[in-house]
Amino acid sequence: MGIIVLAVAVLPMLGVGGMQLYRAETPGPVKDTKLTPRITETAKALWYVYLAFTISCMIGYRIAGMGWFDALCHAFSTVAIGGFSPHDMSVGYFDSAAIDLVAVFFMFAAGINFSLHFFAWRYVSVKHYSQDPEFRAYASYLVVLSIVVILSLFTYQGFIDPGQTIVKGLFQAVSIGTTTGFTTENFSAWPAAIPVMLVFASFIGGSAGSTAGGIKVIRWLLVYKQGVREIVRLVHPSAEIPVKLGNKAVPYRVVDAVWGFFSVYIIVFGAMLLAMMSTGLDQVTAFSAVAATLNNLGPGLGGVAEGFMSVSNTAKWIAVGGMLLGRLEIFTLLVLITPTFWRR
Repeated sequence: MGIIVLAVAVLPMLGVGGMQLYRAETPGPVKDTKLTPRITETAKALWYVYLAFTISCMIGYRIAGMGWFDALCHAFSTVAIGGFSPHDMSVGYFDSAAIDLVAVFFMFAAGINFSLHFFAWRYVSVKHYSQDPEFRAYASYLVVLSIVVILSLFTYQGFIDPGQTIVKGLFQAVSIGTTTGFTTENFSAWPAAIPVMLVFASFIGGSAGSTAGGIKVIRWLLVYKQGVREIVRLVHPSAEIPVKLGNKAVPYRVVDAVWGFFSVYIIVFGAMLLAMMSTGLDQVTAFSAVAATLNNLGPGLGGVAEGFMSVSNTAKWIAVGGMLLGRLEIFTLLVLITPTFWRR
């Protein structure tokens, strides 16, 4: 939310348009739908929604059994999808299914485009959720991921405690899938391909306009639709086939921007992976370290499964750069260091 304060209060004094950077930093490619006509009113609207979710999350944690201090800290971390906890064992410290389920609900909600929450509050209706293509894709991917993780845990660990298996599988799938990074146990030690699948899920992340990290669901959705269009074009080379979100055609400029983002993301990821490996990290640790930082996930695999304490200072500096790039959506940080931006 700080970018809105920056756009509204600080940048105008520097002669930089607030809406200009707001559009640049807003996650995802579709940025022209404003909640209100003015950026100041938009900031207020988003803050009201954000504050309401934080208070509701804190009360939910308190009812589920947390103390007020823990409830407040975890509410801040859940709605912001930060993943930090006052306890070394993260949410697993409480060993409570009720707390896990409260966290699942608010992690899922924080990964949704906040404009949908705003419209639901303003019009007292939830129809905006079902009508949004990105939300449908976001919800579907988390449901499928959760089912696959739970079934895999049952397959490899048995049915000794089915209730606990379902809750822990659901919690970890939503936590990693939304890039929150809370843990109830060491998922990197889970059997088969589950840990790698969860890390791959962090590349998708949450919706545009949410607090989640990752590449964002809407970009993956547009890439998928673009791929389908190219396949159809092979059969009908002369056909004009627009890429659509719902009933609206997506401008070619937006599709080009998505491919540009993917290109830059892959280049940055590859460069950071090689840099991490040059510090002495093995491939698994280096790959998951870059994924954990660039996607703003937190936990990784291998040598960074329990944090970055054991890696060298050089690797930590690379991770710092990755976290900045991931939080600022890569393009924004590159824009801010470009002389052309400041000359304008």
